[in-house]
Amino acid sequence: MEIKITTLSENTAGPGALGEWGLSMLVEADGQKILFDTGGGLAVVPNAESMRIDLAAVNRIVLSHGHYDHTGGLLEVLRRAGGKEIIAHPDIWARKYGSLDNTPKRYVGIPFVREALEVTGTTFSLSRESVKLSEHVMTTGEIPMVTDYEIVEKYLCVMEGDELKQDPINDDLALIIDTEFGLVVILGCAHHGIVNTLKQAKKVTGKELIYAAIGGTHLIHASKERLEKTAAALKEMGVQYLGVSHCTGFNASAYLAREFGDRFFQNNAGTRLTLPFKEE
Repeated sequence: MEIKITTLSENTAGPGALGEWGLSMLVEADGQKILFDTGGGLAVVPNAESMRIDLAAVNRIVLSHGHYDHTGGLLEVLRRAGGKEIIAHPDIWARKYGSLDNTPKRYVGIPFVREALEVTGTTFSLSRESVKLSEHVMTTGEIPMVTDYEIVEKYLCVMEGDELKQDPINDDLALIIDTEFGLVVILGCAHHGIVNTLKQAKKVTGKELIYAAIGGTHLIHASKERLEKTAAALKEMGVQYLGVSHCTGFNASAYLAREFGDRFFQNNAGTRLTLPFKEE
C-alpha cells in the first residue's frame, strides 16, 4: 500500500505555504481521501489551492478533538467541498476553555454551532469506539491513560452547567493506517500522550510494528523526565520514523531530533510525504 500525506496547516510552513497555529493533514490511503483536522481557519483552503488539491474530492473528515486550532477551518472547507461525513468523538461539542499563566480563561472549542456546519449537507458520525473508514484505515477511538508520565494539562477545562472542570479530553483520537510495512499513526495533538496513543493503535489493530507516527505530540510543556521516558518508550516500541508538528514545541523537537537522528523529521505546512519512504 502507498500512503500520501499532505500537511495543509501547521505552525510553520515551507516555501509558498501559509503557517498558522493549528494542524490539518490530507491522508490518501486504501482508496480513501481523508482530511484529518482543519487547522485554525486561515491556512487550509489557501494552501490546498496553492498545492492544487481539490477539497471536493475528500471522502470524509476526521477530527482528532474539539479544539479550535483543529476545527477552525471546517466551515471554509465545507463551503468549498460540499457536505461531508465528519467522524469524531461525541465530546467534540463540549464547551472547552483554556488558560495559561493565570490569564483569563477563554473559549477554545469548535468556533461554530453545529447547525452552521450541517446546513452544508454535512453529517456527524460520533463514536467513542474505533471507527473503520476502510479495510485498513480506522480511528483509535478513546485512548486510555496507561503510562504514569503522560498527563492531560490542568489548564484545559470544560464547562459543565455553570462550573468549569478539568477537561479529560476524552475526544482525543488518532488515525491509523494498517499497512504491510507497519502501522502509520496520524496524530492530532496527542493530548493523552503519544505513547498511550501508539499503545491504543496496537491494541485496536492487534499489530506490533509501528512504521511512523506523524503529527502533534503535545510535548510543548513536557519535563525533561517525561521527554526521556517518551523517547525511551518510542524506541522500545520500535517506531521507525517520527514526524512531529504543531504542539510538540521547539525543545521537545530538538530533543527528539537528537534521539532519533535521520528517523526524525519536522512535518510542516506544505510538506508532501509518500510512504513507505525510499531508503537511501
